[in-house]
Amino acid sequence: MRNHYLYITLLAMLGFTPESLAQKQIGQAPRLVVNITIDQLRSDYLEAYAPLYCENGFKRLLAQGLVYPNASYNFQPVDRASSVASVATGTSPYYHGIVGLEWFNKETLRSQNCVRDKQFGYSPLFLGTSTIGDEMKIASKGTALVFSFAPFADAAILSAGHAADGVAWANDTHWSTSAYYQPISSWLSASTRLFATDQDVNKSVTDLALKCVEQAGIGLDDKTDLINITYTPGTELLEAYMNIDKQLAVLVQGVENRLGRDRVLFVLTSTGYSNEEEETENEKYRIPTGKLNLTRTANLLNMYLGAVYGSAHYVEACYKNHIYLNRKWLDQKNINVGEALKRSQEFLLQISGIRNVYTSDQLLTGENYVLAKIRNGFNVEKSGDLIIDAAPGWKIINEETGESSLSRAGYVAFPIIFYGANIKAERVLTPVTADRIAPTIAKSIRIRAPNACSSEPLF
Repeated sequence: MRNHYLYITLLAMLGFTPESLAQKQIGQAPRLVVNITIDQLRSDYLEAYAPLYCENGFKRLLAQGLVYPNASYNFQPVDRASSVASVATGTSPYYHGIVGLEWFNKETLRSQNCVRDKQFGYSPLFLGTSTIGDEMKIASKGTALVFSFAPFADAAILSAGHAADGVAWANDTHWSTSAYYQPISSWLSASTRLFATDQDVNKSVTDLALKCVEQAGIGLDDKTDLINITYTPGTELLEAYMNIDKQLAVLVQGVENRLGRDRVLFVLTSTGYSNEEEETENEKYRIPTGKLNLTRTANLLNMYLGAVYGSAHYVEACYKNHIYLNRKWLDQKNINVGEALKRSQEFLLQISGIRNVYTSDQLLTGENYVLAKIRNGFNVEKSGDLIIDAAPGWKIINEETGESSLSRAGYVAFPIIFYGANIKAERVLTPVTADRIAPTIAKSIRIRAPNACSSEPLF
C-alpha cells in the first residue's frame, strides 16, 4: 500500500494523474473529426480518374487511408437526405424517419420537405434519433463544437443533428442558416452576411469550413469537435471528380497545417445513389423498358376495391412509388385493413411493369433477408400502405406531382475512407454498410454511438 501511495505521489510530481496516464496508454482521441459526404460518389469512377488527381486530394486519402471500396447502404431507396441522415445516426430510415428528400404528409395530404417546418423555416424536426454530433455534445456537457456546411439545406441540417453550434448551406449568391440553431456564432453570423458563395459551390464549402477551423476555436481543448461537409458533383463527371479532388486537397492541407495530421480524423463517404438518366439509352439499344403511370394505377386499384367492398374512396393518395389507403374509411366500413392490403397487393401484381408490391403489414412483421433493405427504408409514419417495385428499366410516372423515377436494381459500390489520427493505411475489400460509420467515429473518440445505432464499428 505504501508503494502505491509513493507511485501516486511521483505521478503528481511529474504532472500526471492516473486518468491522464491511462489516456496516453490507449492513445489520445483526435481533436477534430471532419466528416465528408460526397453526393453520388462511386468507387468505379473514383478509381478510373485516379491518374488525373493531384497529390494531396483523393490520391493521398486512397494511398494513406483505411479504404473500404465496396460500401453500400442497408436500405432502399436511397437519396441524398436519407443517406446523409443514416451516416449521421448510424441507423436506417425505419428508425431515424428521413425516408427521402420529401414524403407524403398523411395529415396535410401534401408533400413534406425533410427539413422544412413552420416555426423555424428549416430544422431537424423530422429527424427522429440522435446523431454523432448530438452524442458529442452530450458526452462533453455541451463544450464540443459541432458545425455543418453543405450546398443543400437538407445535407447541412441532417448531418448536424439537433444540438449543433452552427449550420449553413449555399444559395445562389449567399449563405443561409436557421434560427433553430441559437445562438448563432458571431463569426458564422458575419460570414453568412458577408461571405458570398462562389460560382464553384464546392470551393465555397471548403472556404467556409477552413474559416470555421480558424475562427470558431476548433481543436483548442481536449474535447473532440466535429465539422460535417458535403460536396456536390457537377454535370460533367470528369470535371466533377477533379474539382472535388482539388477541394479535398485544400481542405485536408488547411486543417492539417493548423491542427496536425495525427490530431484530426477525416471520414469520407458517398450518398450512394446515382441520378444518371438511362431511359434514352434503354430505348436506343432495345433494352426492355416501359412507363408505369402511378396515378392511373391507383385509380384502377380504387375501382377494384370498389367492386369488392362497394363504391367508395379507398385510395387516399399516391406519391412516388407509394399508395396510401383511406384507413379511416376502411375502419368506418369495418373492413379488415390486412385483408384490403392483401387483396390490393394481389391486384397490383397483375399490372404490367410491376415486379413486386410490399404492404406495410408485410414490412412491419417480415423478418426475411429479401425484405430487409425494403423494411429499413420504410417508416410507419411517413411511408405508404403499398410500396410498388417497378421492373428494372421501367419508369414510374406520377401525373399529379409531375415526378418520375427510373427503376434500377443494380448495385453500385462507393467508398468509405478513414484518414489521419494515426490510422494505418489499408484496403479492405470486404463489403460493408454505411451505418457503421457513426459507431466507428464514436469508438474512435470514446463516446457512445447515436441512440438508435445498433451496428458494429468497422474497426
